[in-house]
Amino acid sequence: MSTSDHRPAERDLTSRNDIIALVDAFYARVRADSRLGFIFDDVAQVDWSAHLPKMYAFWDAILFGAPGFTGNPLGVHRTLAMQTPVTPDDFGRWLALFHESVDELFVGPTAEDAKQRAARIASVMQHHILMDQMMTGTMPAGH
Repeated sequence: MSTSDHRPAERDLTSRNDIIALVDAFYARVRADSRLGFIFDDVAQVDWSAHLPKMYAFWDAILFGAPGFTGNPLGVHRTLAMQTPVTPDDFGRWLALFHESVDELFVGPTAEDAKQRAARIASVMQHHILMDQMMTGTMPAGH
């Protein structure tokens, strides 16, 4: 680790390059996480060379209104949840890793907006996936 890894963030998200840094840091955490890494790498078998640019475009559109994102994140995640149980704890972990990534790199209004938007995204996805699981009788045990 470099000494910069131990300093608090000193600036806000302001550019596409910042989005790239955030997304890369976040997905490094996801892949290192035993549960989320399993979901992304083993179950979904994510092609990271395709997924990361899509996530750069997604967050660039969400935070800065940039054109270029196409896709259906909810549909993709609903399909994934049919392949493996996805629990509220998984969403909580996803959100915690996202917040850690933001807080490690950035501070300011756009950084806070990114965390709030991630929380809303997680909430909406969790709601739809849990409703799907209830309707199909595939709710994970204990939830």
